[in-house]
Amino acid sequence: MTGRRTPAALVLEDGRVFPGAAYGARGRTLGEVVFCTGMTGYQETLTDPSYHRQIVVQTAPQIGNTGWNDEDDESARIWVSGYVVRDPARAPSNWRSLRSLDGELAEQGVVGISEVDTRTLTRHLRERGAMRAGVFSGDALVTPTGAVRAEAELVDEVLAAPRMAGADLAGEVSTAKSYVVPAVGERRFRVAALDLGIKSNTPRMLAARGVEVHVLPVSSTADDLLAVEPDGVFLSNGPGDPATAAHAVELTTSVLRREIPLFGICFGNQILGRALGLGTYKMRYGHRGINIPVIDVETGRVAITAQNHGFALEGEPGQRFDSPFGAARVSHYCPNDDTVEGVRCADVPAFSVQYHPEAAAGPHDAAPLFDEFAELMRKAG
Repeated sequence: MTGRRTPAALVLEDGRVFPGAAYGARGRTLGEVVFCTGMTGYQETLTDPSYHRQIVVQTAPQIGNTGWNDEDDESARIWVSGYVVRDPARAPSNWRSLRSLDGELAEQGVVGISEVDTRTLTRHLRERGAMRAGVFSGDALVTPTGAVRAEAELVDEVLAAPRMAGADLAGEVSTAKSYVVPAVGERRFRVAALDLGIKSNTPRMLAARGVEVHVLPVSSTADDLLAVEPDGVFLSNGPGDPATAAHAVELTTSVLRREIPLFGICFGNQILGRALGLGTYKMRYGHRGINIPVIDVETGRVAITAQNHGFALEGEPGQRFDSPFGAARVSHYCPNDDTVEGVRCADVPAFSVQYHPEAAAGPHDAAPLFDEFAELMRKAG
């Protein structure tokens, strides 16, 4: 970081204020403040559409050491509404680095704050839960006379921001028109992927397994999907409250009726669950990081996974239930809090998980789920 230090403040809706220094763009931003425990992969985090309208707190104390490159983006832009770090790198050091993280945030207009006691902030969010917040710096924090704006005034601005519960955001991050990612080598299958906020590595992982991926807008109809003549359907990750995703649930229902193999992840897991009759709820502070354990009920095997979600399916580990499409089961859960981490149908070819098998920068324990999806399509064919 260069230049004179510019004061900044992170203001929470409960009135707690964390002072710091401006990082990235100067100004004001509002969103839901959440924490991410990943110690690597900040570029992938920032460009993950699932973080749309969220202010992300990095619990790792040093951020920006490897700079920014043009290879690791998970989408065409940074999606977080704000960024909170403790100790930003003064100079990046990596052979692939093209520019600094601070510079990229500023270039894309992302308001951030550094020099924050992120340990205390994370403990506060764990106790009080994710909440609305705002980052203020520059003219948004200091009046033309040089006086710092009153905290009560800043809190009022935060309280005027929309809540994440009830937010319908998938349409804001979905592709505007369909596109195709060709299979690597011989094409084995064709998949229609509903873009609820898909990450770039997902089609790459499928393509590496001989899958031609047709990425479709979230507004696509059943006819649009069937026109692809898919061997399987994929429901991607994405932001917002799954209770608002009635269209995606309806589309999923159409797929299940036709018994087309279906695989969902993250937001897609919640969509499949709702299509099967399960409810969803907002978690206290969610799961965001790359070190979260998940247990497969059937095998007892533990996988360390990447996750990014603030909503979850209702249910208990191993729970069996009847759905409109036959028997189903809660197939995976998180031993930290018994959160539902996956569902599987017994009578139709469909399954989903709450975590990310395409995880970059890792871990890769869940990558074989793409092979399982391919096997499901092979059997159906």
